[in-house]
Amino acid sequence: MDDIGAGPKVVFEIGSIVITETVVMGWLIVAVVTLLCLWLTRGLKKVPDSKRQVVAEMFVKFVNDMVKKNMGEKLMGYSPYIGALLISAVLGALISMVGLRSMTADINVTAAWALLTFVLITFHKIKANGFVGYLKSFAQPVAFILPLNLISELATPASMAFRLFGNVAGGMVITGLLYGALGTASEALHLHFAFGQWAFSALQVGIPAVLSIYFDLFSGCIQAYIFSMLTMVNVGAAAEE
Repeated sequence: MDDIGAGPKVVFEIGSIVITETVVMGWLIVAVVTLLCLWLTRGLKKVPDSKRQVVAEMFVKFVNDMVKKNMGEKLMGYSPYIGALLISAVLGALISMVGLRSMTADINVTAAWALLTFVLITFHKIKANGFVGYLKSFAQPVAFILPLNLISELATPASMAFRLFGNVAGGMVITGLLYGALGTASEALHLHFAFGQWAFSALQVGIPAVLSIYFDLFSGCIQAYIFSMLTMVNVGAAAEE
C-alpha cells in the first residue's frame, strides 16, 4: 500500500542515467511487438492460408481504414505510426494484468506521445498556411482573443496526455486501495491466514480481479483507442486548414 500513487521505481542506473520501471516496460513492449510482428509476418503469401497472416492483415486493414476515414488518403503514410501508437498504448496498459506496472501510468510517456502529436499538428498547420500565416491564425478572427487561442493550442496535447494517464493511473490506484481494504477486512473477519512468510486473505480473491478486468482490459483499450483517434483527428484537421 505504500507504493500506491508513487511514481515508477528506479530499476538501475548507468552513470548519471536513471532507468525506471517505465523504461524497462517500454523495452519489454518493444521486444514483444517486434517478436509478434516477426511471427505474424513469417511466410506471407498472396492468398492467406494461415490464421497468423489473416490476423496480421485484419489489424493492418483496421488501422488503414481508421487513418483513411479520419485523416484522408493523402495522409495514409501515417498508418504505421498510428498502428505503433495504438498497440504500444494497449500493451502499455494491459501489461499490468501480469503484475507489472502500466507504462501509460507514467505521465512522462503520455506527455511524450501528446507532444509528438502537437509537433505533427503544428507541422501541418505551417505547411498549409506558411509560418507567418500560422502565427496570424492566433489573432483570428479578432486580435484580442490571442491569449485564448494560445491556451486552446496548448490545451490539446495537455488534455490528451492527462486523459490517458489519468484513466490508467486512477484505475491502478483504485484497484490497489480496494486490494488493501479487502486485506484489512479479511483480518477483521478472521479470514486472513498466515503460514510462515506466506499469507492468504480470502476476500482478496476474485473481487480485485473483476475490477482489474475493467480498468486494465476494457478501460485501457478504450483509452488507447481514443488517444489514437484524437491524434488522427487533430493532425488530419490541421492538414486540411
